Amino acid sequence: MKKTIAITTLGCKVNQFESASFITGFTDTGCTMVPFSGPADIYVINTCAVTARAGQQSRQMVRRAMRANPDARIVVTGCYAQIAGEELLEIIDNPLCIIGNGNKHLLVETALAENSPELVMLTGNIGMKKEICPLSVRRFSGRTRSYLRIQDGCNNFCSYCIVPYSRGRSRSLPKSAVFEQVDIFLQEGCREMVITGINVGKYGLELDEGENIYTLLDSLCRNYPEMRIRLSSVEPVEVNDQLLNLMIRH
Repeated sequence: MKKTIAITTLGCKVNQFESASFITGFTDTGCTMVPFSGPADIYVINTCAVTARAGQQSRQMVRRAMRANPDARIVVTGCYAQIAGEELLEIIDNPLCIIGNGNKHLLVETALAENSPELVMLTGNIGMKKEICPLSVRRFSGRTRSYLRIQDGCNNFCSYCIVPYSRGRSRSLPKSAVFEQVDIFLQEGCREMVITGINVGKYGLELDEGENIYTLLDSLCRNYPEMRIRLSSVEPVEVNDQLLNLMIRH
């Protein structure tokens, strides 16, 4: 019997891209997506931890899922799951999967696993991750534009920010994989996308491809003239003459 799946997403555009990839994975296996407010066999909460309020909202969503179906399997992922897995164990009595940001590509398989133990924790040391988590999205339901995550993590370690500890160091999607995802969007009829990441201006720094955010954007504009491209999550210091000239040319 195919499962019913409910997903809710807190936080940034990267989380929204990742949740869309979960929907793609679940629907490809024949599962049915249902509203988070109602009963479901599996609830997925893609959490945020950038503020104390975001952590509180993440816990509230977990409790809401427990009330909607006390027998459901609950999967908690995202930044709050990465840094506060032990806190989650204190509030959840249901069968629980805690999946960190570096293992989101395993979420669908883990959530649907038969005879799964009562507790599954796939978090690990996110700071040791060297490659971006591979995820693919077919479409964004109910949206006229799609998000394309090309980068994850941050190397800045600002004193006020938890992101490097919840997302790890900067990691980039290889250019070939970026193009593969754009091709999928075009096949699905999407004509507008938002380039996003945690610190998207650092794209390509750790790759051996000679690419950076400016060369990637130039290649995208040249190869996909029919696609309207937006840029998000870029720091002010990266809005320079190179980016402005790129915008003028395209």
